[in-house]
Amino acid sequence: MAVMAAGRTARDGKSARRDGGRRRPNRARRADHLAGWAFVSPAVLLIGLFGLVPVVWSLLLSFQQTDLTSPGTWSGAANYRRMVHDPVFWQAARQTLVYCVLFVPITMALAIPVAVLLNQKVRGMTFYRMAVFVPLVTSTVATGVIFSWILNPQFGPVNAGLAKLGLPQQGFFQGSGEALPSVVAMTVWGWLGFAVIIYLSALQNVPRELMEAAALDGCGRARAFWKVELPLLAPASSFLLVWLTINALQLFDEVYVTTKGGPLHASTVLVYYLYQQAFVDFDGGYAAAIGSALFVVILAVTVVQLWLSRRSSPYEVN
Repeated sequence: MAVMAAGRTARDGKSARRDGGRRRPNRARRADHLAGWAFVSPAVLLIGLFGLVPVVWSLLLSFQQTDLTSPGTWSGAANYRRMVHDPVFWQAARQTLVYCVLFVPITMALAIPVAVLLNQKVRGMTFYRMAVFVPLVTSTVATGVIFSWILNPQFGPVNAGLAKLGLPQQGFFQGSGEALPSVVAMTVWGWLGFAVIIYLSALQNVPRELMEAAALDGCGRARAFWKVELPLLAPASSFLLVWLTINALQLFDEVYVTTKGGPLHASTVLVYYLYQQAFVDFDGGYAAAIGSALFVVILAVTVVQLWLSRRSSPYEVN
């Protein structure tokens, strides 16, 4: 009996040790989770306060008629019905789409060769990289003022150069046909540095062994780029496609500084039209409806782009 009791005691002791061993990692895991949430909670609260709350408030505001200075009255879906029949809204939507179709591919197409050139080991490369990146950190207002002077139809240096070459003068920001392309050129110049930095980082992460193996197989530098480096840029391209598209759909600063949406709404985009409705015409409900529609479009475009990127790329896109 004593032996049996000793055996049970030993088994109970082993079970207690196993249970204690399980409990300690669980407690440690819970403590790690609590510590993690404690660290991120300030950021979560700020995002919720300044991100989610305005979105919900704007959605509620879109179902009201309000001038933003007095209590609004509930109007149901009247603002959305008005949006469907508003020709200026659809013109702004078309021009936003045109801007995206021009801005995103041009920026990405120019960034790849520039990143390849900046990936070389030559003297003064730090200066060249800084020169490419400087437009990104330049104030949008300063960029708009500079381009407004450069592209001024009367005394701008671009039209002066065209005159010396015997070419016709252009209206640029003041021309109905040139205003939006001029905004595209200005924003490509401003965002090119960001895309170059992303591609440059991706190029520097390409394993050197792959390039050496391609050289041993007889690949020239250009062929090795197309067959080895370019496919490895797929994750960077996916990120830039989503990021640049979101920024393009939210274009405002450059239009506000240079064209004010003119002439004759030729460069009016959705966010600028939203601004006009809210802070010029004081039609807060209609502006909120435009903002809600734009939010849904951005969300849908982002989801579709990420889905297509995952299907078309052989590499995992996080």
